[in-house]
This record gives sequence, C-alpha cells and structure tokens, in this order.
Amino acid sequence: MQEKDLQLETRMIHSGYSPAEHKGSLVPPLFQTSTFVFDNAAQGGRRFAGEEDGYIYTRLGNPTVKALEDRIAELEGGEAALAFSSGMAAVSAILFTLAKTGGHILCSQGVYGCTYGLLKLMEEKFGISHSFSDMETPEQVEESIRDSTCCIFIETPINPTMKLVDLKMVADIAKERGVPVVVDNTFSSPYLQNPLALGCDVSLHSATKYICGHGDVIAGVAAGKADFMKKVAMSAQKDIGGVISPFDAWLLLRGIKTLAVRMDRHCENAKLLFTYLKEHPKVSSIHYPGDPEHPDFHICEKQMKKPGGLISFTVEGTKETAQAFMDQLRLIKIAVSLGDAETLVQHPASMTHSGVSSEDRKKMGISDTMIRLSVGLEAWEDIRNDLEQAFSKM
Repeated sequence: MQEKDLQLETRMIHSGYSPAEHKGSLVPPLFQTSTFVFDNAAQGGRRFAGEEDGYIYTRLGNPTVKALEDRIAELEGGEAALAFSSGMAAVSAILFTLAKTGGHILCSQGVYGCTYGLLKLMEEKFGISHSFSDMETPEQVEESIRDSTCCIFIETPINPTMKLVDLKMVADIAKERGVPVVVDNTFSSPYLQNPLALGCDVSLHSATKYICGHGDVIAGVAAGKADFMKKVAMSAQKDIGGVISPFDAWLLLRGIKTLAVRMDRHCENAKLLFTYLKEHPKVSSIHYPGDPEHPDFHICEKQMKKPGGLISFTVEGTKETAQAFMDQLRLIKIAVSLGDAETLVQHPASMTHSGVSSEDRKKMGISDTMIRLSVGLEAWEDIRNDLEQAFSKM
C-alpha cells in the first residue's frame, strides 16, 4: 500500500517514519543530542561542504526533528517543512525570507497580536511597510496589492473575530501578480484546512496549539515548496537560530497521532456550545464560522472540513463586565493559547491583542466586550453549565 493512497487520519500516525530504519522502534526515538560524531575528519568536511548527507549539529538538523518535518509536509501537502522554536519564530522566518527593505506586506484585516508587533518592528527597523485588507472581493485584493508587495499574509479564521478569507480567490489573483501567499493555518490545523491545496505558497502554524494539543510545548511549523523551505532554513532559521528542540519535536509527533480524533471532538463541542450561546439573552453577538448567519459561512463550507473549535462572543456592558464574567468561571480556565484539552477563555482586547492600537483593534472588529472561547475536550454539558453559572452572576 502506497502512503499517498492512505487517508489523512492514517498518515497522521504513520507518515514520515519507518521503524525498520530505527531498530524496529514503534515510536520515533528521541535523539537528545547537540552534535553528531563523524567517522573521520574527511567525512566532517564533506558534510559541511554539502557533498555528503548526514547530521552535523542539531541546530542544522536532527533525526527526531526531521521525522516531525516530514510528517508535517505530508499532512500539509507540501514538498518540505521546517520546525521552529515557536509559532512566532515560524512567522518571522517566513516573513524575513520574503521581505526586503522598501517592500510591502499585505495582510488580512486582523492578525495575532504578536504578528502585528513583528510587522510594526519590520516597518520601524527595516522600512518594510504593511497594510490590511478585508479581502472580501477580487477587486479589494487587486487594489490592495502594490508594486512593492513582497507577500500576502493571511489568517483564516482570523484571530479572534473568526472572519474568513477565500484562499483560492486570493491565491489566484496573487499568482497572476507573482506575489507569494502565506497562511497562518493555526486555527484550523491540517485536518480542517489545506491552504497549499488551494494554491497558497506557505502554510504555517503555532504548533503549540492544535498540533500539540496538550499545552506542554511551544513550537512552530511551516510547509511549502522544497526550494523555498531550504532558503528559509539557511537564511532565516538556522543562522538566526529559532530551531525546535528534539524533545519538543518528539512531543509534537506524539500529539499529531491523535489530531484527527481531538479535532472532531473540539468541533463537536464547539457546535453544541455555539447553539447554546447564540440563544443566550446575555450574549449580544457571536462569531463562529459554522453559523449559517455568519457572513463568511459559504467560505467555511467551501474550504474547511469543519468550522473548528473557537468561538468569540460579546456581552452587553463594558470591558469590566466581560472580565467580571470571566472571573466567575470555575471549570473553564482564564488563559491565552488554544487547542488544549482544557477549555480556555481570554479577553483579546487586554490580552492577546493588547499590543494592537485601539484604532486598529476597532478596524479589526475587536471590542472591549469580546471574549474568545477555545473549546476543549470535556463533556460539553459541563462547559455549558460553567458558562451558565457565570452568566447568572452578571
């Protein structure tokens, strides 16, 4: 049976690793070493010169990390992948490779707060400008691309507003203009959405989230064409040093094995909680891609397998009202991040997007009364009951 003939759920468990190559070990071994021994001095010279394959130093490559990268490439449908020490290490490596002084980065109308901070840094330090676009129509995309645009950076679903961008539409236009498209696919995971299959050039993740799934790793991954990923590795990953540790790579390989079943449960719970929250009298608005009334519902049906495990909603009142509601939660934990087994809640305006100017938060649709819920794997009734008891005290 050829690996390409296997279903995605099966490839999550088997791809990128052969027990026969590692003394029959069913689980990929952890190569917890900083350096590798050469047979002789000449061999070391050949490896440094690129004349012979083989490992040199873990910052430059490691068998455990390679197994993770091969699996991510397979799941994303890319030719190659790289693993990083964090999601932001992945974002910065990709953007630094594509950008140049005087260049321009076109972004979706809303990005993660630290991505926003990186864009501001690149503008202030290196003269690389950026702008935001709703990207709702081909005309909007066309008008937003400049002669100096060096890449298009998209989050979809967008954090935390859950707006969607039609990836194929943007990729088709970008291809005509010769502009690469980078997608932060963190909210979906490779199980729910495959940007590369829709014509995008790079798909990246904060692997800390769904890919890990257990809240015990900080990591990032990115996948794309082999020649581009090699360029990233040499120019902005290994020289700068944002590489993943072998142990974290090993933990991610373990987490990926259960990605499909975890995502199914996240999505199932989120759908049930959406129905509950949508009808709640103390919820003034709700943002969930699976809502038939969501303006981008048609995009969700077209490019996502399921709507995902994130819900954002607003409550009547003020920032203090939203925070007081969160303080009443008992089962649900107040914490940033997402994709863990535990249900997590956070206040974007004062937490993940506090570094975004109030003016830009308003443009992105992030209000002071917005709350983001990362739905976990608990019994959904218990999550609902905790929300209800907190609402009852408002």
